[in-house]
Amino acid sequence: MYKTYSIELAGKTLSVDINRVAAQANGAVLIRYGETTLLCTATASDKPRDGIDFFPLSVDFEERMYSVGKMPGGFNKREGKASTNAVLTDRVIDRPMRPLFPKDYRNDVTLNNLVLAVDPECRPELVAMLGSALATCISDIPFDGPCAMTQVGMIDGKLIFNPSQADWDNGQLRLTVASTAEKVIMIEAGAEEIADDVMIDAIYQAHDVNLKIIDFFNQIVSEVGKPKHDYEHATLPEGIMEKLAEVVPPAEMEEAVFTDDKQTRDENIRKVTERVEEAFADNEEYLAACGEAIYQYQKKTVRKMILKDQKRPDGRAIDQIRPLAAEVDLIPRVHGSAMFTRGQTQICTITTLCPLSDSQRIDGLDPNITSKRYIHQYNFPSYSVGETKPSRGPGRREIGHGALAERALLPVLPSAEDFPYAMRLVSETFESNGSTSQASVCASTMSLMAAGVPISKPVAGISCGLVTGDTDDDYLVLTDIQGLEDFFGDMDFKVAGTKDGITAIQMDIKIHGLTRPIVEEAIRRTHEARDFILDTCILPCIDAPRPTVGQYAPKIKNITIDPQKIGEVVGQRGKTINAIQDRCEVKVDINEDGFVSVSGADIAGIEEALRLIDIIVNDFEEGQQLEGTVVSIKDFGAFVEFAPGKEGMIHISKIAKNRINRVEDVLTLGDKVKVVCLGKDRMGRFSFSMKDVKQDY
Repeated sequence: MYKTYSIELAGKTLSVDINRVAAQANGAVLIRYGETTLLCTATASDKPRDGIDFFPLSVDFEERMYSVGKMPGGFNKREGKASTNAVLTDRVIDRPMRPLFPKDYRNDVTLNNLVLAVDPECRPELVAMLGSALATCISDIPFDGPCAMTQVGMIDGKLIFNPSQADWDNGQLRLTVASTAEKVIMIEAGAEEIADDVMIDAIYQAHDVNLKIIDFFNQIVSEVGKPKHDYEHATLPEGIMEKLAEVVPPAEMEEAVFTDDKQTRDENIRKVTERVEEAFADNEEYLAACGEAIYQYQKKTVRKMILKDQKRPDGRAIDQIRPLAAEVDLIPRVHGSAMFTRGQTQICTITTLCPLSDSQRIDGLDPNITSKRYIHQYNFPSYSVGETKPSRGPGRREIGHGALAERALLPVLPSAEDFPYAMRLVSETFESNGSTSQASVCASTMSLMAAGVPISKPVAGISCGLVTGDTDDDYLVLTDIQGLEDFFGDMDFKVAGTKDGITAIQMDIKIHGLTRPIVEEAIRRTHEARDFILDTCILPCIDAPRPTVGQYAPKIKNITIDPQKIGEVVGQRGKTINAIQDRCEVKVDINEDGFVSVSGADIAGIEEALRLIDIIVNDFEEGQQLEGTVVSIKDFGAFVEFAPGKEGMIHISKIAKNRINRVEDVLTLGDKVKVVCLGKDRMGRFSFSMKDVKQDY
């Protein structure tokens, strides 16, 4: 017999059915928020996966088009690979939940979220987050929960908790906060230059909502939760760390990791590893665990150096940013390019400008978003970290980093009316040693300005790290973490924004949460750091968007026409619009509201296309002088085409000042002629004259 539990949450009912479906999963909930309905399951393998040194957690957010009453696109009419939105949802569920599983747990765990129905008032992504947490909590899988998530929007400066899809898409804030009963464990945000104190207040108001959800979850777990199963603990052999310290004394390990050059550090650790493997050659158990033991030894050494000695591996001060460099126009012929270097992290972003018709089409569950004119993509090749492996396309990390940079820059981009271009930015990672995602924000700001995109303000990004001790008060926040500090530290707190406010946040941790003082210090530090980057690096390189797009970018101009006239511009089967495009060597795009965008390499061709469209959509006026081409000759006169599909007639008596007997005596097909409109004749038809044209036309 199944049980149903419900709670009122932000003005809507959240209900869950337990033991109703998917009984063979370790944990399953049929969860509804409003009418948005998902099946969320948690399953685990019986035994650990062999030969791995990490926790194999998989999260899937499975979008079904039937949930919104749509047929999938494409020939197969079946959902294909996960959408970008699905991948980002997977990541936002994974990041807060992963640290709550045991560190030595090696069993495969899959969290599956199947979207069955979508109510536009209740976002399915939020329901998946809550359902994953609850399904895991009531299962027999070891998990230090419950945890909960709340989303926060903002309309006209007012916070909205768990907003509708429309309010989420159109608001000034898109904030997701995950919490345990004690602390905040994950923050992700896109924002329209939100002030630091407003952001902090929103985070902790969301945390308060999470505490109510956790109380609700605890009630359910106490009644239907399963006992947690035992598992094989992935532990190091007894005595190996003591033996390792004999082979490589602590002072030598400090010397090995204490350098600002990643390659030198890697070489030092390689030599240490060789010594240890030689020392452990007669002990198979120790030799098999050698890699993990050296990792733990490095971690212990780095954390001690930072927390106890306040000594960073590269010798920097706690709040010091690595050396910065910036340049634009690195790549010829592209529409815009810039490279940003911070220490051994180096990103080059290339901007491509295209007509609005090249915007990306979106076939997803959100009815408000059907296309994107701004796309940001991020690539992380193996050579950037000195490794060799084949490229298999973007993974979830690359997709997530591209989306983060996209959120950071979106608030400063011009509208389509002010800048009628689709924009694709690609951030190529040339070298990586910490926080490439935020370096891509900096490179992209410069690339946009170099391409002539009139952004309202420059944006910069930086990441702070954290090393914690045994108590909540024992911690150290690090500005601009490098790879080693990220690898062995407890937090990666990325914040991007202008000087006036935050535009994006992504916070990942490896511990069970952050106290409010840590969050406040990290936000303050990142604000100081991005101001420093803007003032000392980005603005001295390029201080404003260029006044025009570059030589190789398409030129675009717009007009707006009466929507009732769209058919006249398009013509039968596209005949008219195709004729304009061929004649002027341009591309013409028209939307259903009558917004016309004309693009091409030559501004003269664009101006001519706009002139022709203007002729097509507007009636002739008496006294208006025009130029056209003779397309037909009759006994009584000639027909002149002024624009594709729009003609007028010149009576034989109006062709020349003197009397002529035959039209062919003056005109031949294809002649370019100048005429003046005489107005309408008695039958209501426009007539034209060649002989009455003013000489100065």
